[in-house]
Amino acid sequence: MYGTEYYNVGGTLGSGLHYHDVPCAVCYVPSRGTEMMVPAQYTCPAGWTLEYYGYLMAEHYTHKHSSQFVCVDHKAEYRYGTHSRYSGAFMFPVEGRCGSLPCGPFVEGYELTCAVCTK
Repeated sequence: MYGTEYYNVGGTLGSGLHYHDVPCAVCYVPSRGTEMMVPAQYTCPAGWTLEYYGYLMAEHYTHKHSSQFVCVDHKAEYRYGTHSRYSGAFMFPVEGRCGSLPCGPFVEGYELTCAVCTK
């Protein structure tokens, strides 16, 4: 089993994350029991509280194993002391592609933002 490393994050989160291990994180807000991730936004709907915003990331679409979309904080951190290349799982920024997504709110090739909201 491998951990996860940032990959190709130069523009979005800074080149200092490339090949560093992604730390684990848990969003726990005891006073609000519902949490959701809103892709392609950096704000929350009315009545929801913004916990953090950042960039949508996932495994590369050509890689042949399961993945899920994760909202990585715009102030992303890495596990200190790491800068390896084990070629396990990688976190790539997710880019909008016009076609099945409408060009209008989405811009071809631009990285998608995200927000994590609680209520």
